[in-house]
This record gives sequence, C-alpha cells and structure tokens, in this order.
Amino acid sequence: MKLKLKIVLGFILMMMLSCSEKQESKELTAKDILGNPEYLAISYGGYRAITRDVQPTIQELKDDMKILAAMNVKILRTYNVHLEQASNLLKAISELKQEDSNFEMYVMLGAWIDCKNAFTALEPNHFEESKRNPKEIATAVKLAQQYPDIVKVIAVGNEAMIRWATSYYVQPSVILKYVNQLQELKQKGELPKDLWITSSDDFASWGGGDPSYQTPDLELLIKAVDYVSMHTYPMHNTYYNPQFWVLPENENNLSDQEKIEKAMLRAVDFAKNQYKEVSNYVKSIDSTKTIHIGESGWTTYANEHYGDDGSRAADEFKAGTYYKLMREWTNKQKISLFYFEAFDEQWKDAKNPKGSENHFGLINLKGQAKYAIWDLVDNGTFKGLKRNGKTITKSFSGDIDALKKYVLAPPTTVNK
Repeated sequence: MKLKLKIVLGFILMMMLSCSEKQESKELTAKDILGNPEYLAISYGGYRAITRDVQPTIQELKDDMKILAAMNVKILRTYNVHLEQASNLLKAISELKQEDSNFEMYVMLGAWIDCKNAFTALEPNHFEESKRNPKEIATAVKLAQQYPDIVKVIAVGNEAMIRWATSYYVQPSVILKYVNQLQELKQKGELPKDLWITSSDDFASWGGGDPSYQTPDLELLIKAVDYVSMHTYPMHNTYYNPQFWVLPENENNLSDQEKIEKAMLRAVDFAKNQYKEVSNYVKSIDSTKTIHIGESGWTTYANEHYGDDGSRAADEFKAGTYYKLMREWTNKQKISLFYFEAFDEQWKDAKNPKGSENHFGLINLKGQAKYAIWDLVDNGTFKGLKRNGKTITKSFSGDIDALKKYVLAPPTTVNK
C-alpha cells in the first residue's frame, strides 16, 4: 500500500513539474509584450554606411542586439523586408537565442507599401499601388512563418497613408486589402493565430485631427487591425506647427534652462494630445482597440529647419529630455513606444551629413551614447559590449556644460 502511495505521489509530482515547465516555456505573444513596461520597444536600423547598398553583417546585427538587450529593449520595429537586413536581423536574433536560452528579442516586421511610380522620374499615382507591394507582403509572411518565436507583429506600410508623403502614399483601401489578406492567413492557420497585424502611420492618418482622413475605408481598417500603431513628432512640428514651441511672453524673464524645460513639457503634451485625438476617434469606431506609438523621436543635430537658424529644437539636451519624459509617460500608461531610433544612420540624408534625419539615434556612429542614456554608461550597462569595435562611451565625454554650449532656448517668434 505504501509502495502504491509513493508511486502515485511520485506521478503527481512529475505532472506538477511538467506543467510548471510548460508554463515557464509558454511562448509570449504580442498581447503579452505590447504595453508591458518590462518590454521596452525601439525603432531599429543597423545601417552604418551612407547607402543601404551596404547591408549590416550578421555579426554587426548581433552586436547591436546585445547593446539593445542590455538597455532592456526587447521589441524592435523595422521595415523594408525585401532588404537583407530584415532576414539577417531575424537570423541574428535566432542565433543569439541558441547561444543563450535567456536571450529575448521580438520584432515588429514592417512591410513597405507605396503607390505606382513611387520614387521614380514619373508622376506618383496615389490611386494605384506599386506592382511590387504583393512581393513585400509575401516576404513578410515568409519571415513570420520562418521565425514565429521572434516576429510578433506585421505592420502593413510605414507612413504609407499620410498625404505629406508625396513620393509614395497610397489610399487606405490598399492597406486594408493587405491587412485583410494577412488576417485571412491567420484564420487558415498559415500564420500564427497570435500574430498581430497593424499599419504604422502618422496620427492624422488614423483620424486624429484632420477630418478628411476619417473615411469609410479608414473605419474598416480600424476594425480590421489588431491594434493601431500611430506616429507623433512634436519635433517636426516645432517648425511646421510651432505655436506650442515659440516662447510665450510670460516666460521672457525665465532663465534659458527654465525656458527649455517648459518647452519640452509642452512638446510632450503635444504628443499626448495627438495620442488622445487618435484614441478618441479609434475608440468611437471600435472601443476594443488599443493604440501604441510606432514612432516618436527627437533629432540631436540639424543644419536646416530644426537648427540654430530654424526652430532651435535640435540638440542632445532637448532630445534626451524628450526621451526621458516620453518613456516615463508611456511606461506609466502601458503604451508601447517604439522610440525613433536606436542608432544614428547616415544613409537617410546622404547628401547632407548634418541633416536632421541622420541624427535621431540614442547612440551615434562613433559608438557614443548620447545624453539621453548617459546614465546607462555610468551604471555599467554596456560593460564588455562594443559597436564597430568601439567601447560605448558618453558623447561630450559626459561633460554637461560642454553639451549645453550648443543648447538654445526656443525662438520668441515663428522662424521660417
């Protein structure tokens, strides 16, 4: 009798251990990681050269992944799946997981969508789509099937519906067609059922603000996606919509430091308001939809609109302040913020090295952590890690006074 009891108890113990192991190894889904402050998100491009003809190597991608993982970043957003970086990024993450079973990194895979004649000498036709769009979607599907443990979201299009993207934007019906196609593949079991489908676009494209975007096709798209991925850029609006940015009269007597601090609080309020406008509209269509921020960032250098002769927005202090304030707000509200971006990329404005698009990264091309993450250098986060063979150090050698020599208060009038 005692022997039988021992056997039964042993069997029960084995079952409990088995169930425990299964629970621990449960694969996380987009629902688990999006909006989770323990899973910081970031927009990522690993390009080092002035052209994307030079693709980052597997080892370079692995080095970047180790740096981001050390920063507690666990979700990446990338796009242009037809380029080698996308597939190589997934391969690099897969290899890191094989090397270390505790390594975690997930990907929001962006499929690039554009219109007929986009980026050609011909006039873009915004009412017809590019013939290569289906190939981009097919590639995204293939990668999601190949790496289901890593790809947790597919985004159809990157700022593909916003009309200021005059070189390539499409109508919402095009995005809707591919979102529906991907949802059907999920229903058929050809894609993981927990894979989330969205489109990553400007706040206005999601019905926040300009009512001309609030069309029947957009309503159908909101119902079709698993969540909404919106972009908000107060920094760009310091030039294009500067009312919130220019110095109010009642702040004239403040110190430059106080002027800047108040301006950055207004900038974050600007982003919060755009998020609220999108949320209000989206939830009026489908109250179950969540909204996350697919892009928001602040450049650290510019020689045009946002530089010293423009809105004076571009510098490391303002960028670092924006980063910290946005992380604080979004983490508290459980909103995923795919901060733009991890590393500087010089291909974005290759003809103008000092252009703003080349300087959105938290880490520059010299391997220097910018002001936003100086504290991570101080606490040893990057110990033993290198980028392009260089140890991660602090920009301006960590001298805040040297940095602030390049920091200007906002202008008192619109400067265009």
